[in-house]
Amino acid sequence: MKARLQTSLGQHLVMTPQLRQAIRLLQMSTLELQAEVAEAIETNPLLEWTEDAPYDSPVPTDGKAGDGAADGPGNDESPRDGADDDWMPEAGSWEGGLGGGSGGGGGGDEDREDAAERMAEPENLADHLLWQLHLSPLSPRDRRIGAALVDALDEDGYLREPLATIAETLLPEVHAGEEEILTVLHQLQRFDPVGIGARSLGECLRLQLEVLPEDPPGRELALRIVDGPLERLPRSGIAGIAQELRAPQDAVEQAVQLVRSLDPRPGKQVGEVDPDNYVIPDCVVWRQRGVWKVALSQQAMPRVSIHRGYEQMIRRCGESDAGYLRTQLQEARWLLKSLEARGETLLKVMRCLLRVQSGFLEFGEQALRPLTLREIAGEIGLHESTVSRAIARKYVRTPRGTLPLKAFFASGIDTGGGGEASSTAIQAMIRRLIDDENPRKPLSDAKLADLLKESGIPVARRTVAKYREAMNISASHERVRIG
Repeated sequence: MKARLQTSLGQHLVMTPQLRQAIRLLQMSTLELQAEVAEAIETNPLLEWTEDAPYDSPVPTDGKAGDGAADGPGNDESPRDGADDDWMPEAGSWEGGLGGGSGGGGGGDEDREDAAERMAEPENLADHLLWQLHLSPLSPRDRRIGAALVDALDEDGYLREPLATIAETLLPEVHAGEEEILTVLHQLQRFDPVGIGARSLGECLRLQLEVLPEDPPGRELALRIVDGPLERLPRSGIAGIAQELRAPQDAVEQAVQLVRSLDPRPGKQVGEVDPDNYVIPDCVVWRQRGVWKVALSQQAMPRVSIHRGYEQMIRRCGESDAGYLRTQLQEARWLLKSLEARGETLLKVMRCLLRVQSGFLEFGEQALRPLTLREIAGEIGLHESTVSRAIARKYVRTPRGTLPLKAFFASGIDTGGGGEASSTAIQAMIRRLIDDENPRKPLSDAKLADLLKESGIPVARRTVAKYREAMNISASHERVRIG
């Protein structure tokens, strides 16, 4: 084969630094976002905190809307006319908490809420995956298999155990073959973070390539690389891989750059939240004239802008004199655009949740409708993993307290009337029945199941027992109280 040089002109689309930055910011908590923006301002002279806007609370004081509304992308629904409001968050509870990008957690809440309610609950990779597994439309048997697979993942998110070993751990409760376990594994590999549950580096990268938000021209070649010569890449180099795949060297280099932009350790994306950190709500929900509305808190949209003085200096200088500043200006614009995209995505998800789960805010957990990530993703036109990132470690201030966005999701159980009831609603019904029981003669699991069936919720006794144990409620013989 004779070597020769040739030039070609074409357009290539890869996972750009801007896209990676937007994805990374989306999955950050508010505290992490504040630290990220503060670091960017320290290292980029083109960025500065915006000091000209007032730091007043966006919520009303004494029945009137505050002057300083929390402005942001799509944030036009700020509580401005509070005269006829059904519910408005108290202004004092947001003072400081809705301040500038460097603001703290807001001290007003401490007098109104228990401090424990404002602590971030730690979440690890297993918790994150089991939550998604619980919302998946799988049978109880498949969920048992899925839980065993989650338990077998290492901290990087890889499945190192052979499927035969997983089958042995399921015995004697579940007798499953390797093909059945593999089917459930494929479902698990669709969870967030993308690339989870892979058995090799090549499979991990393939999973991420298959769900890229765009369809880059180099993806097909990148898929061939991760399926074959990936391990030989350090030794063979671009030229060797190009010769092996019989592809143009520039196309192989483009595909390799796409592969390098992926995350080889997706499990590290989900880690434990420091339990010493207070919860800072990303959004606030209020009811105005009977309609639920939502706005971003100021800390979810840090007040940061581009330094106009440097920007004018760049315009006056030539290309060679302002190369460094032009690079910093481009990075600053990327950050502002990513922050804007993060805010728009959060609002889009929250507005959809309010439409679906308004009953939950009105009446509590027993009115929570069954809802999955797939339903929300389909309604707002985003990928499931994007929705999962958008709600991970995010909180919203509501009339029922500060809630994690995950609280709006629940799996469903078919009812006798042809509808569905969420598992959370059923747990609330069980708790209410137990609270109202005769302490001398507590209700057994079978009796609770009968009462639920009378209410149109056909659940088995073992399901009642599972929900009761999940709520840390003792069995009926342990709840007997005399006197």
